Amino acid sequence: MATTRSAHTVWEGNLFQGNGVVTFDSSGSIAAQPVSWPARAEEANGKTSPEELIAAAHSSCYCMAFSNGLDKAGTPPTKLVTSADVTFQPGQGITGIHLTVEGTVPGISEEDFLAAAEDAKANCPVSQALKAVPITLSAKLA
Repeated sequence: MATTRSAHTVWEGNLFQGNGVVTFDSSGSIAAQPVSWPARAEEANGKTSPEELIAAAHSSCYCMAFSNGLDKAGTPPTKLVTSADVTFQPGQGITGIHLTVEGTVPGISEEDFLAAAEDAKANCPVSQALKAVPITLSAKLA
């Protein structure tokens, strides 16, 4: 069964001096978050950005896909810690995403861990949605 998740943003003013608020409609589990151009292109200063939201989505989706792949291979993880760094270049857009994962996976070889990490990178739904952007990966066993 398909699911749809929703968020909305209210923006006031122009791009450079304006600001907005992102509201997470589906879950309500995240408080509304302020956004602005300076928070996106310069320092965050307590505000989020589309790139930070993409990083959150990608790191969580990647963990789910990687966990599932490891479990299906008979080596379920004890713990996966994934960070996603989304690079934004004003005037060019999102120029790259780098995933870093460290995993505690009893009974797996480093070679199999790295292969499963690469498979999750290529096949998690967020990676699939972001195929237009180069995605790189650093993976290691804890």
